[in-house]
Amino acid sequence: MMQGSANNFAHDGAGGHSHVFLGEGHETNERRTWMVIALCAVMMVAEIVGGLLFGSIALVADGLHMSTHASALLLAALAYSYARRHAEDARFSFGTGKLGDLAGFTSAVVLAMIALVIAYEAVTRFIWPVQIHFNEAIPIAALGLVVNVASVLLLSGGHAHDHGHAHAGHGGGHHHAHEHAHARESSEHHHEHEHAHGTARRDNNMRAAIVHVLADAAVSVLVIVGLSFGRWLGWAWMDPLVGLVGAFVIAAWSYSLIRDTGAILLDMNPDRGMADRMRAAIEADGDRLTDLHLWRLGPGHLGAIVSVTTRRPRSADYYQSLLRHFRALSHVTVQVQQQ
Repeated sequence: MMQGSANNFAHDGAGGHSHVFLGEGHETNERRTWMVIALCAVMMVAEIVGGLLFGSIALVADGLHMSTHASALLLAALAYSYARRHAEDARFSFGTGKLGDLAGFTSAVVLAMIALVIAYEAVTRFIWPVQIHFNEAIPIAALGLVVNVASVLLLSGGHAHDHGHAHAGHGGGHHHAHEHAHARESSEHHHEHEHAHGTARRDNNMRAAIVHVLADAAVSVLVIVGLSFGRWLGWAWMDPLVGLVGAFVIAAWSYSLIRDTGAILLDMNPDRGMADRMRAAIEADGDRLTDLHLWRLGPGHLGAIVSVTTRRPRSADYYQSLLRHFRALSHVTVQVQQQ
């Protein structure tokens, strides 16, 4: 005989369960992203208008570059907004928590293309050097760095400290407390709670936005260094060299983002160690875990489908209680096969 049970460890008020799997700081991060977009837009307009008024093509170019920067951040902001507005839309079977990962993946692809363009431009300047207007270019690069540092501070303020959110399932729903399970929970509870603060809680949408700004800041620093060597030591080749270094740094960050967000979008197991500990918790008393699917639903939220074979008259709720101390689990479906 087979029986099944689906349960959110965080129940909604109607007695059912919620499918809202947004990160804890979702609305705060959304507001911060819009603030940085406003800052970039003001700078973009100022640089383009100033460049046109004073005849500086370098200033106009930097303003247009700032527009691509704002566009990438706009993608992140729209992802936050859409995910929030459609968080309870029944068409999304497991909520909209992964929309930020989709936006992050898209941003990472754009970053990779930017890295290729910078590398191509740097190589062509090695082959065909161009005249550099140092006195104009250095202040513009410095201004860009100031804007990027301000953007990083705005985006990351409060981002690094994600606090644990309470799971109402500890006080509601089916709660079968078993003494042997409690002994095991006491030793593992702290570790699982800490794990929820790590990769499970990472907001890849905000991460992508910060990486875009950091990439811009890194390029600004490298440009200032390269231009300074060219201006005072006559090493004009330093400018394309630091361009290549910048392209490599951006490509590395892009690869890391593509790898992590791609794994989430493909429902890859986010934590094999946690899966092993779930297996150990279920099989400790002689039962057999025949199937386990573990994937990420959104920042701080994991989903699991568990199939168990047992010789004892145990319900799905029994196994729900065994898994309750895994704090990152927000939606668990259990199937029980009686032998």
